[in-house]
Amino acid sequence: MTTTDSAQTRTAVFADVQNIYYTTQQAFGRKFDYGALWRQLAASSDIVVANAYAIHRGDDQQMKFQNALRSIGFTVKLKPYIQRRDGSAKGDWDVGITIDVLEAAPDADRIVLLSGDGDFDLLLQRVKQKYQVTTEVYGVSQLSADSLIGSADQFHAIDETLLI
Repeated sequence: MTTTDSAQTRTAVFADVQNIYYTTQQAFGRKFDYGALWRQLAASSDIVVANAYAIHRGDDQQMKFQNALRSIGFTVKLKPYIQRRDGSAKGDWDVGITIDVLEAAPDADRIVLLSGDGDFDLLLQRVKQKYQVTTEVYGVSQLSADSLIGSADQFHAIDETLLI
């Protein structure tokens, strides 16, 4: 399904917002620049799907961030933040991201995943095999699972060029 004309490459982008936030904070003490990523991807392809998956806590700063993602071009998908009685929290988007990637893959040439979560390694292997799409991962090198890095056609280490 890959085309030779990069301007016609159909790209589907899936951002695991919590994973990217925490890994860039831990590694660099800075935030990820979604606008820079968008410009980089849009310069070489047609972005046909762009989903950002986040947890909704309802605070003003988070809502401003979500609106900024929307203004860039992302569809923001939210799950409620759930605090359990034992003090732990739940807000995992792995299944939602997986479903959306599987649904988008037949109409894409390239799947771009922003995450370091090794749970997505099998997903990338499956969409490559079944739909012949190119898979790319953006993540913090030292905090990304080796299995995820190995399953992607290309791994892009987040660096200064993609940080605010």
